[in-house]
Parts: sequence; C-alpha cells; structure tokens
Amino acid sequence: MRYSSVDNFTVQELMAVFLARQLKDGDHLQVGVALPVPEAAVRLAHIMHGPNMELIFLGARMNVHQLEQLPLPEFGWDNRVVRWAESYSDRGHRFDQVKDWYRRVFFIGGVQVDRFGNTNLIGIGNDHQRLDFRGPGSVGTATLTAHVGRYYIVLNNHTPRLLVEKCDFISAFGWGDGGPDARKRLGIPGGGPQLCITPLCVMDFAEDTKCMRLMSVHPGVTVDDVKDATGFPLEISDKLTTTKIPSLEELTILRSRVDPHGSLRS
Repeated sequence: MRYSSVDNFTVQELMAVFLARQLKDGDHLQVGVALPVPEAAVRLAHIMHGPNMELIFLGARMNVHQLEQLPLPEFGWDNRVVRWAESYSDRGHRFDQVKDWYRRVFFIGGVQVDRFGNTNLIGIGNDHQRLDFRGPGSVGTATLTAHVGRYYIVLNNHTPRLLVEKCDFISAFGWGDGGPDARKRLGIPGGGPQLCITPLCVMDFAEDTKCMRLMSVHPGVTVDDVKDATGFPLEISDKLTTTKIPSLEELTILRSRVDPHGSLRS
C-alpha cells in the first residue's frame, strides 16, 4: 500500500515524527521525565523500523515492539508495560556499565540553550544562591550527556530567552566554546548533541565551529521567524530545507498506537 502525506498535524506531532526518523534499529533509547515528544518518537520508531531497539524508562530496559496502548504520560512510568516486553532488565542506570553507553541515545531539554549546545537545567540568574528562576536541576543529565553515543536537544518553545548567547549555568556540556575538539580536550567520551529540535525548526551544529546552524524550517515558518526568536546570530545551512511532514502511515501509527489520547494534539 502506498501512503500519501497529510496536512492536518500539530507541530508536536511533526517534531516527534522527525525525531523518530533519526533513530536507528539497535539503538538503546533513554527517555527522561516529562518529555512527551521524545517518548512518542522512540515508540514510533520502535514500531515502524526498530524492532531491535531497547527503550529505557526509569532505569528499566525493555523491548516492547508489540506494545499495548497506554497514553504518553503513563507509558514510561507504568509497570504494566513489563507484561508486554519481549525482554526486560532493571539495569538501565547501572553506572558501572558506562563504557557500554556508546550505543545509547538520550534526549534533553533546558531552561537555556546556547549557540554551542550547552544546556542549563539549574536556573537563571547571576547568583546561584538567589536565582531569578530555579530549574528542575541537572539530575543525571551531566553524566548521561557526557557518555552516550549521541543526544538530541528537544525544546517545547523557541524564544530569545531560551536560546541564548551564553547560559547562566551549564548542566550538560555540549560543545563548550566551540570547535570539533571541544569535548576531546576535556576527555569527554560521548558523541555530544546532534540536533536541536524546536517548534519552529531543526538546527544542527556546523562541523568546523560547532555553532548551532539552521538546518530546516517547519512548514509555514520563515528564516526571519527563526532569527527573530533566537538570542544569538544563527548560521544558515547552504542546504536549508523545509522539514518533511508526516506521512499518513506515520501519523496513523502515532495516533492509534503511540498517542491514542492525543497528548501531542492538545
């Protein structure tokens, strides 16, 4: 059966589908708390093209390719998924196995993200004892982003207050002050941030400088829209495209098996 593209989708669904396409069969996909777009993306990828993927929620590793329907906010935190798992292990957060994390893929957000992909979950302000705004804290992101093979920055908003020239604090080291050897100089083994996905666009990191670079704009968004919403000068890829919209097949599976209650549509 051939599927045609559809136009009736939300930006959150577009982001989830785009992210799902970046994930490879055999990846170990670790999803943190309160990240509905990455959760939807890993489940969609697992169903569509990744039967050998392992999903990691709350430290539990599982393969649930033939998963039952549970709404997005509940799936990652509901022990009923164990009943349907083809494989299951409670060793997902074992730090003595960090040498094996090169196969792991992680997803993070932030209260600030700078032009080199450094992210801040700590808070905003000049004095750490009297923050203007306190974030949730770095939790395990500093360790995970240092060691995983690659990770993606996924943001719910795109504003100059979020995408800033320099983070007030850094909870996850991206590419430091720039340069392809920024992580190597500090002995950080992981592959670093690959993409930053927002409601306006997708950005990658220029190979030579590791500055954030506009890679694609979502349908209906202009380059000027993105520039105006970004708090630092943004490089533009010479291969700039429009983000490919979901196919009918992708959207059908997303809505019927991954997000039947419409969390990404509300």
